[in-house]
Amino acid sequence: MLSAAHDILSHKRTSGNQSHVDPGPTPMPHNSSSRFDCNSVSTAAVLLADILPTLVIKLLAPLGLHLLPYSPRVLVSGICAAGSFVLVAFSHSVGTSLCGVVFASISSGLGEVTFLSLTAFYPRAVISWWSSGTGGAGLLGALSYLGLTQAGLSPQQTLLSMLGIPALLLASYFLLLTSPEAQDPGGEEEAESAARQPLIRTEAPESKPGSSSSLSLRERWTVFKVRMMAGFELLFFQNTSLSHAQQYRWYQMLYQAGVFASRSSLRCCRIRFTWALALLQCLNLVFLLADVWFGFLPSIYLVFLIILYEGLLGGAAYVNTFHNIALETSDEHREFAMAATCISDTLGISLSGLLALPLHDFLCQLS
Repeated sequence: MLSAAHDILSHKRTSGNQSHVDPGPTPMPHNSSSRFDCNSVSTAAVLLADILPTLVIKLLAPLGLHLLPYSPRVLVSGICAAGSFVLVAFSHSVGTSLCGVVFASISSGLGEVTFLSLTAFYPRAVISWWSSGTGGAGLLGALSYLGLTQAGLSPQQTLLSMLGIPALLLASYFLLLTSPEAQDPGGEEEAESAARQPLIRTEAPESKPGSSSSLSLRERWTVFKVRMMAGFELLFFQNTSLSHAQQYRWYQMLYQAGVFASRSSLRCCRIRFTWALALLQCLNLVFLLADVWFGFLPSIYLVFLIILYEGLLGGAAYVNTFHNIALETSDEHREFAMAATCISDTLGISLSGLLALPLHDFLCQLS
């Protein structure tokens, strides 16, 4: 959905590499004298539609998600993913397309909080495997969208071709996933039981360590610690053979490639002080904003390298944060900590999207 953001917000319906959402004519930018090739709506709108429902799910998860066992959660996640592809593919308006993005966000948020909680019942090494898999998923999504549209498929055809992915998700969970039984007798029943337990209880706990149901309010507050690309659209180079939409797709693919590489690097490179990665990301932001303002980078390939580097930082921060949690939290805290910490990641993305909207409008007014 993020790779398709520029196409979703383009108000034209043509074949090939162009957008499909609206049959109307191509709109003029905010300001006809602007030096930027701007959509009337920032791609941050897609980012927000893609992340805010996820944030709501993660914030409300401790209040009631435990009442729903893991299997129905995965089923709902798969159905929402398939629905998002269909809705966006056949949409004729930006509003309907954004509704489809919301369905994708529900699928992503519900799936992430479910699987991260489930890792508490498996060996700690699954954190590395989970992180590498999610990084690979981001790369596969961005690369497949870029490749299929470059090959001549329309965005609609490309999105419909993705419908096999939710089916693979459901088949992987229900048919391939090994239950925790081998590591802990009764582990599968314990995982499903823990998913149904209230997060806050007044009576004496009866569940085994590893379930989050025995935590008090004070313990939960101790565990719940906040550990903290929409502007890519404005990084537009006119002296290349790539169109604006194609450039944006390449940005997304390269970012996801960096994320995949660093999320798969835990076995060879572990970082204890993840705050340093956040600092480097802030420096990247300042540098790229300066380039948007002054336009001093002579080649798009330099931007490609910077975005790849940004992906490396983001992926490393993700995998090392969850790995540190797995090492540093006790058994009774780990399930809750995994689910709660992913809120901070989503919150940071939401804030960046909110800031990107007025920034996009401001920059597009510049001549």
